[in-house]
Amino acid sequence: MTEPKIISGFSKLDRLQKIEWLIEQLKLDKETLEQLNRFQLSEQAIQQLIADLSENQLSNFHLPFSVAPNFRVDNKVLTFPLVTEESSVVAALAKAAGYWAKRGGFHTEIIGTEKKGQVHFSWNGKPEKLSESFSELKEELERDVAPLTQNMEKRGGGITNIRLKHLPEVRPNYYQLDVAFETCNAMGANFINSCLEQMGKTLKNWAKANGDFRDDEKEVEVIMAILSNYVPNNRVKVWVECPVEDLDSDADQAHALAMKFVQAVHISRHDVSRAVTHNKGIFNGIDALAIATGNDFRAIEAGGHAFAASSGQYRGLSNAGITNGNFWFSLEMPLAVGVVGGVTSLHPLAKLAMQIIGQPSARQLMGYLAVAGLASNWSAVRALVTTGIQKGHMKMHLSNILNSLQVSDEQKQAAMLYFQHREVSFSEVQNYLKEHAK
Repeated sequence: MTEPKIISGFSKLDRLQKIEWLIEQLKLDKETLEQLNRFQLSEQAIQQLIADLSENQLSNFHLPFSVAPNFRVDNKVLTFPLVTEESSVVAALAKAAGYWAKRGGFHTEIIGTEKKGQVHFSWNGKPEKLSESFSELKEELERDVAPLTQNMEKRGGGITNIRLKHLPEVRPNYYQLDVAFETCNAMGANFINSCLEQMGKTLKNWAKANGDFRDDEKEVEVIMAILSNYVPNNRVKVWVECPVEDLDSDADQAHALAMKFVQAVHISRHDVSRAVTHNKGIFNGIDALAIATGNDFRAIEAGGHAFAASSGQYRGLSNAGITNGNFWFSLEMPLAVGVVGGVTSLHPLAKLAMQIIGQPSARQLMGYLAVAGLASNWSAVRALVTTGIQKGHMKMHLSNILNSLQVSDEQKQAAMLYFQHREVSFSEVQNYLKEHAK
């Protein structure tokens, strides 16, 4: 591949000019334009909406929009819309949904909905002097930010707390305005950041005008003002439970499954190598539902991983046990989501996803996302302690293998039938095709 030249003003080129530049600079096939055009939508209004979601858009990258039915959540039966490129994720969620629907379903509890952000700043003075003046500063912060919060307050949200934190262990003379928010049904990122940036301006003006400060104390350096994706007080708990003997029609197998399952989860709580993969399995389900509903799965994952390490050791996010003959499996984690604004209100399929899942509130969607995570985790761990993960995974992956080998529809159907009760691997599929090509 030829190294491209540095270009100025690339974003100002139209879509076709960008593609032409790419083809010329990277010596791509002339068919590249045709290939990119094939994935553009024919309905121009919707295509423009999709293109405007990002910068330098050349085409659309399609992922399957799927559903998993039979989720019984708090005694309500739901269908989950899912977007993922991994076929086994949807199968795992659907299987877990059906399994637990017969055993009481999933239960949710919203522990809190507080989001937060900080104004990070440096100030040269005695910490107690700033602390003594903080009540006065707080009044000015609340007054100056009022025009930004009034609409959110009408919906029952707004700023719930402002704290001053001195953190000299981070760097000398370093402070934070640590601000808590309630954003109701919105994710609230833009709202929070706008409030914090205004607070940064107010802080600087307040210090400059403070008659009790010396000249060298009147200067505040605002380092940054930004929300935090670590939201431990925006947290949800979900769980399933049933008598151990209800886990399987065979009593011995039910008890064996319960014991091995609890052991596997316990290992993820104490071994980081297992914990990372364990949590990846949780996010398989969460991310698929988050993407479908237009939510920021990257923020969700970042906050979830930070919470997994909040004890000082990175741990599996779920837990399991047997209490008085009852098996239980639970997940508790932070989940900051929104159901209004942003991609959720713009993308046609995100809107449809919200209809499919019953137009939930942000609190309800928090629960549903966690349910998707627990369901995915259940199927993965159960497979690991019984048949092994590869058997089911490779069955689902068989279609991808056959597509990569560019077989005919007739060959594909025959191979799917052949491997219905056989172990699947890339080499075994290749061998099968060679033998049956004769």
